[in-house]
Amino acid sequence: MASALIPGTASAPGYGHPRSHRLLTPGDFRAVFDQVAVKSACPELLLLSRPAQSGTARLGFILAKKNIRTAVARNRVKRCAREVFRLHYADWPPLDIILMGRKELGLLTHEQLHDLIEKQLRRLTRRWHKALADSA
Repeated sequence: MASALIPGTASAPGYGHPRSHRLLTPGDFRAVFDQVAVKSACPELLLLSRPAQSGTARLGFILAKKNIRTAVARNRVKRCAREVFRLHYADWPPLDIILMGRKELGLLTHEQLHDLIEKQLRRLTRRWHKALADSA
């Protein structure tokens, strides 16, 4: 019961990352790869996206053991990305987004990781809005 009062716990209202905000099936991932509309890249990560069919933003991860050696580091990246995604969920356009980690991603501190993911998601959002404006 006490966890419902602590922000950041799964029980606290508005702080979760529900299944409806995740890419879950291989078909979801394949659709993004086949229909990439907007990309955002840097040396540490690559974001791929396409307009979401569900009407809400969804996030998926591809973090290979080859690039991020330890499970601890891969899980840290996922936790940080989910945190950034859920804190700014209202700001994201309805996109299906895949976050692909590169070798240097696992070496960043939590603060660097948080800033990098937030910066790349905002860049992706700007590019998506620009693509919408150009197509109209």
